[in-house]
Amino acid sequence: MTPEIIDIHPHVLSPDTERYPSKPLRGKQSDWSRERPQTFEQLVAEMDDAGVAKAAIVQASTYYGFDNSYVADSIATNPNRFTGVCTIDVVAPEAVAVFEGWRRRGFSGLRIFTGGATHASDESVLDDPRSYPIWEYASANNLPICVQTGPIGLPKVRGLLERFPRTSLVLDHIARPKLDDGPPYSEAKSLFELAEFSNLYLKVTPRTFALAKTGKSTPDAFFCALVAAFGADHIAFGSNLPANEGPMRMLIAEAKAGLSSLTPADQAMILSGTAKRLYPSLA
Repeated sequence: MTPEIIDIHPHVLSPDTERYPSKPLRGKQSDWSRERPQTFEQLVAEMDDAGVAKAAIVQASTYYGFDNSYVADSIATNPNRFTGVCTIDVVAPEAVAVFEGWRRRGFSGLRIFTGGATHASDESVLDDPRSYPIWEYASANNLPICVQTGPIGLPKVRGLLERFPRTSLVLDHIARPKLDDGPPYSEAKSLFELAEFSNLYLKVTPRTFALAKTGKSTPDAFFCALVAAFGADHIAFGSNLPANEGPMRMLIAEAKAGLSSLTPADQAMILSGTAKRLYPSLA
């Protein structure tokens, strides 16, 4: 039986730049948003073609910055199939009120983007006390917070997991670990050591599947190790389309191939079950 698929990391961009102007974080637009923009309508068509049931659309912060309007208007057209993950200035004094405003427009999660593709990574926001009210609010309201960082940010991620044990923290691209040394993945030790935290969730994306095939690593070895450490119920799939070039049916095929050594139950959990835990509106 083919498992249901829920995508928790696609992006959308509108061609209407007057209604939805570009305001990228740090003022630099990402290459992917310039080279292969994807509208909401195109995403729906991609999902239908690939057999993807539902999605949590992630704000394209390297194009829209903190203005989540296009995602909000998109998910409002079909709230049974879509929810949104917004990006805001989490250190601003009014951050909680702003997050509440986006929640009223259909968002059920938040993403903190520390940098990478468009500007130098700055993990200081992750342990900035001014952001703590957002983490407390997320804990009180059962809202997951996605964190985009690399291995350098994992000590701060650990600090957040310890400080806010009831807040679900979703690690985007599983922090792009170094895997080419192969099993037992000693160079990814800082990632695997986080398995002790029940409030940590991992988002595997095309970048993860690519890393799993580098050097001495194989997808079979890596994903079996990942599930053994964290549990399939703490791992979820995101396509990262169109930042990762599609079509979506190809990205789905790659994901299924990468997870093929897992049990059918674990595959189903990663492809949809964990998503429903993180975003109950998609259940």
